[in-house]
Amino acid sequence: MAPAGIPRQLAIERARQVSDLRYQLSYELMPHVNHTNGHEELRFRANSTTPLWIDFREGTISKAVLNGTALTATIDKGHFLLPGSALQTGENTLTVDFTAPVAPAGKALTRYEDKDDGSEYIYTLFVPMDADMAFPCFDQPDLKGRFTLQVSTPFDWRVISNAEGGAGVVAGTTIRYFFGETRPISTYLFAFAAGPFQNVHPAPGLPNVWVRKSQVARAQPEAPQIQNVVAQATQFLSGYFAQAFPFPKYEMVLLPGFAYGGMEHAGATFLREESMLFRTAPTDTDRFNRAITLVHELTHQWFGDLVTMRWFDDLWLKEGFAQYMAFRTMSSLEPNQNVWKRFYQSIKPAAYGIDVTQGTTPIYQDIPNLSDAKSAYGAIVYSKAPGLLRQLAYLLGDEAFRDGLRIYLKEHAYGNAEWNDLVHALERASHRDLSMWAQDWIRRRGMPEVRVSWVCNAGRLQKLTLTQQNVLGESGTWPIATQLLLGYANTAPVRLRAQFSTATMDVAEAAGKACPDYVFANDEDYAYGLFLLDVRSREYTMRHLASISDLFERTLLWGAFWDAVRFTELAPKQYLALSLDRMPTESDEALVQSLAGRTAIALHDYVSADTRHELDESFERIAINGMLHAPSQGLRIMWFRSLRSLADSSVGLGELRDLLAEKATVPGVQLRSLDRWSMVTALIAHGDADAQTMFEEEKRRDPTGEGLKYAYVAAAAKPDSATKKRYFQDYVANPSLPEDWVEQSLGAFNYWNQSELTEPHLKPALNALPQVKQQRKIFFVLAWLNAFIGGQHSAEADVEVHQWLSTAPVDPDLRLKVLQILDDLDRTVTIRKQYP
Repeated sequence: MAPAGIPRQLAIERARQVSDLRYQLSYELMPHVNHTNGHEELRFRANSTTPLWIDFREGTISKAVLNGTALTATIDKGHFLLPGSALQTGENTLTVDFTAPVAPAGKALTRYEDKDDGSEYIYTLFVPMDADMAFPCFDQPDLKGRFTLQVSTPFDWRVISNAEGGAGVVAGTTIRYFFGETRPISTYLFAFAAGPFQNVHPAPGLPNVWVRKSQVARAQPEAPQIQNVVAQATQFLSGYFAQAFPFPKYEMVLLPGFAYGGMEHAGATFLREESMLFRTAPTDTDRFNRAITLVHELTHQWFGDLVTMRWFDDLWLKEGFAQYMAFRTMSSLEPNQNVWKRFYQSIKPAAYGIDVTQGTTPIYQDIPNLSDAKSAYGAIVYSKAPGLLRQLAYLLGDEAFRDGLRIYLKEHAYGNAEWNDLVHALERASHRDLSMWAQDWIRRRGMPEVRVSWVCNAGRLQKLTLTQQNVLGESGTWPIATQLLLGYANTAPVRLRAQFSTATMDVAEAAGKACPDYVFANDEDYAYGLFLLDVRSREYTMRHLASISDLFERTLLWGAFWDAVRFTELAPKQYLALSLDRMPTESDEALVQSLAGRTAIALHDYVSADTRHELDESFERIAINGMLHAPSQGLRIMWFRSLRSLADSSVGLGELRDLLAEKATVPGVQLRSLDRWSMVTALIAHGDADAQTMFEEEKRRDPTGEGLKYAYVAAAAKPDSATKKRYFQDYVANPSLPEDWVEQSLGAFNYWNQSELTEPHLKPALNALPQVKQQRKIFFVLAWLNAFIGGQHSAEADVEVHQWLSTAPVDPDLRLKVLQILDDLDRTVTIRKQYP
């Protein structure tokens, strides 16, 4: 019987039997079609004649021949059988004529129609196991193959793929592109993009940047910045890894409607166009975050493409390292950017937010079938893993850590590896036993909750004790390496290194030091865990925050205050009072962004409506003042964005109306299309009397393809039940609706002030989860749950989700995802109950 999906045992058996794969593929790509014709010649070696399942789904096969024997290639559960009678020990050749589906969403071949000029683009996206929707293959990461590609397209199209290529024979209105053989890569890393792309700013020594022709003018000023970041990072990474760039060339293709920020196909990274070509007025933080995305995808050429995890349970081997190395690279390229503060703000909140929930998982996730591989993606591999790598580098030292990575890449080049391989390489480089560290941090879920207690006598520290417990209430401790900060009002702080793996440890080196005014147990954010301030330290730092000049330290303390709110140790109204007092004085873009976001959560989720109405105008006026008078352009933009999220009273909403009508401006800032549409969305969500007029005016002002999408997003915020019903039906029953339209409109549909209106759709959204998981790309399930569960605030909604979990026949993966997102609603209910 044909297996369902690609179970691990099938993959193990095929990896033992099959080797030396070479795919020769050809496609005919035409606009306005729902399928493509393809031809494949697959050569491989087999060490036995045991029948082999090969993967292919959602397409058709008109002809299949194995070693000269015609096959009846009946597709069953996404596979067809290569019979033992036609196989031979040694070299085998399979030829197939097939068709594969092409669609705006939900397929491995995505078709995008540019509403600006009517042109069309087709591109692939195979991760984690969708290559078998595009051609017959052994679709598992440890059966790497060499790929050769030919593509026929309209004569004005260009094709970009993994290898170097060029145009060949022109026949009538079509042209044929030929691409040379790749180095060994996994099926999910093979890719091509076709359409009337243009190469923006081609320059010797710089990677090509391809963009759809309607966006060339927008891309021209951005392309040199993108190219220079990648060129500098390539030089740094080649030296750091002691491994030259592992593929013959590197290009970037900017794609509209792309499901992720980027995808690291070997030699040809695909990037989300909106992440590269800003639709909002950009800040330095936006440009830095773009650079992180670029370097993350570039790092994958080594971690992921050169050396690939054997199975998707080790997804962190590529994603965690790519994220960590992106920040490590930027810390060398831009040492004045306070990169590790940015790392803390960008990485740790997402990791901690998942790891405190009952839905969390270990970094190493058991994936019994590749059909479940999407479940491995999320904050655990993208945020927790890089957070732990920072701790490991601190534990081992930068040089030993780097040397371990060099060993790992050298020994597994163009092959596959498991997490044990990496640990052993780091052990050899550092001469340390890491088996327990790896077992505790990689194979166990959750994290430590670390607290500090201290006693002074006669002006000296008598005792300082660190304690840890599992934040989930489960047993076990972790090995922790951290840096303690003893803070003083009038003298420089004292920093102490501490390592412990027991439940309690007295820090001997602290004894006899001058009695501090406060203590923070994770200075400079080397360690991973929930580090809560003791009451004495929290009260002191809240009173004296203005005197703490170190930006990184102050950012960490703001984070600790927020943790205290979420763990009901600090009233949200106290946090808001501190924000009201201190937020206007902060001058760091990223910190202002974080504080404004958390202020909005506290106002919208945690406090009563009366308290919100008491405070919202004050926060709006702070945002308006910052928007008009902040000393830097980036800060003015951040305050403008904060106003959009905080606007609730007539003051804030009136300012948004004036900005849209150009009666008010942000000094020195030209607002862009998404800035304007975001304001329209806010006005619609609040039922503003002028919202519909401004919506129609914005549609006339912005008739572009992107404008059509933003109009769809904005209209989802309309506060009436008929709109919500129509949109929800669109979400679950309209296969032609592009996925990015759905994903970007979910927040507007579930606007924070419309929970009563959207609550009737909560249970249907939960019931739709199996369909969403099957039909949508990676990360979409989390976006769906964040919107529908995250849009609720009441105890009644909380009970409804818990009851659904107790009765619905939901698979374990989806159950964990619901528990991850439900934790925030649980906390909201608890906070509201404790601080009514």
